[in-house]
Amino acid sequence: MEKFIQKCSTIEDTKKLAEKFAKLVKEKGCFVNLYGEIGAGKTAFVRFVAEALGVKEKVTSPSFVILNEYHSASIPVYHFDLYRLENVGISTITEELREYSEGKKITFVEWAEFSQGELPFERLEINVTYDDEDNRNYEFVSIGTINDYIIEGLGK
Repeated sequence: MEKFIQKCSTIEDTKKLAEKFAKLVKEKGCFVNLYGEIGAGKTAFVRFVAEALGVKEKVTSPSFVILNEYHSASIPVYHFDLYRLENVGISTITEELREYSEGKKITFVEWAEFSQGELPFERLEINVTYDDEDNRNYEFVSIGTINDYIIEGLGK
């Protein structure tokens, strides 16, 4: 299990981190679970990654629609939000989540803790926290080995 932690003091720091991440994932794609409190910066990170990949559409939180899809970049970007789904709701999209973990695409899942362990084994987990000084801390963990190169690349 590889790990990388980055402290971001400004929104510009978050944007630079997202741009670096985008460069690393644009060739192969990646499945990403996002964790963090409301307002921690999960959607901001996704928006900056999508913009760095060339997404032309406005990137917004999928809180009420469950999934936003962006196809204007060189690689598709999918953005799930599981916050409003209950146990029955999660079970209805389990197969879909597996489907979105395969192939050359980037899939982000916010509130992945509500997935009941139904998410792909090979993935990145990003935990976003903030401190008393309003700094954001992004902790990247590679689950499995496929995405270890991303962790290594972020550390350079």
